Amino acid sequence: MDNKLQNRVKSEGEMFCSDCGEVISSKAEICPKCGVRQKSSSTQAPNGKNKVAAGVLALLVGGIGVHKFYLGQIGWGVIYLLFFWTFIPAIVAFVEGILFLVMSDEEFVRKYGHR
Repeated sequence: MDNKLQNRVKSEGEMFCSDCGEVISSKAEICPKCGVRQKSSSTQAPNGKNKVAAGVLALLVGGIGVHKFYLGQIGWGVIYLLFFWTFIPAIVAFVEGILFLVMSDEEFVRKYGHR
């Protein structure tokens, strides 16, 4: 990659084209320079974690901490496993599952995307 592309900066409301790297509007579906369709906004963090998957895991099997293991929070997952019989982790996981599903993609990436 040449220095010209490395020094480019995007401002708020802009993004880089997924193919050519040109700065384009974040609302653009197709890059005006190269014509490549841009990927739709994803609920997946850079580390591969998906907020919908985390939310569904929390709702369905969160009482035993599966969503915590999925997000890389092993310590919390073990605590959920140790106390699952009290049903407290199930209640907390249900609330967490709903919160995962309603939180913005940016907030999910900020909280869970770098672990």
